[in-house]
Amino acid sequence: MKKFLLTAVAIALLGSSAAFAQVVVRVAPPPPVVEHRPVSPGPRYVWTDGYHHWDGHRYVWVSGRWVVPPHAGGVWVPGHWAERGGGWVWIEGHWR
Repeated sequence: MKKFLLTAVAIALLGSSAAFAQVVVRVAPPPPVVEHRPVSPGPRYVWTDGYHHWDGHRYVWVSGRWVVPPHAGGVWVPGHWAERGGGWVWIEGHWR
């Protein structure tokens, strides 16, 4: 049982450290795409803007979408590309 718990803790720690790794892209992201925002599917929905995703070779546009916040009064803080260390890193969007 101890071996199992130690293994589980080690896997959790390794997995969480990989989540904080940032990929530095040497190519600046293109300007955002101007999207037509469709009608909201309901009063609780919040629009999250689209963004350019780096797929390892090039930027790919991910369209914006309507989502229900995870808690009442939730505000979406959009993700963005930030210039760092001679390249660009993606800062994830999050709920506040």
